Amino acid sequence: MSDVGEKELERLSKVIVRLVTTEKAYWLAEKYNYLTLITSRDASKRLIKEAVEKLYGVKVIKVNTLIDRTGMKKAYVKLTEGYNARDVLERGLPR
Repeated sequence: MSDVGEKELERLSKVIVRLVTTEKAYWLAEKYNYLTLITSRDASKRLIKEAVEKLYGVKVIKVNTLIDRTGMKKAYVKLTEGYNARDVLERGLPR
């Protein structure tokens, strides 16, 4: 994270609201290497990808998003093979 400036870090940290840590989210992380996130409603897929890559130091293959019944935006983020989504889940949000 040393290459990310303070203002950039603040901007990117507003994109990710929280990590989803349900049983299904852990199953997706273990089996398919997906992170499940709740993001800000106005975040684009490109912005979500940038935030995950810079905040967690991982590489992202793709991002799928949906709006759930409660009106929250959920993102399923697939990581490249060299990174482990479960490790990211266990580390939690960077502060």
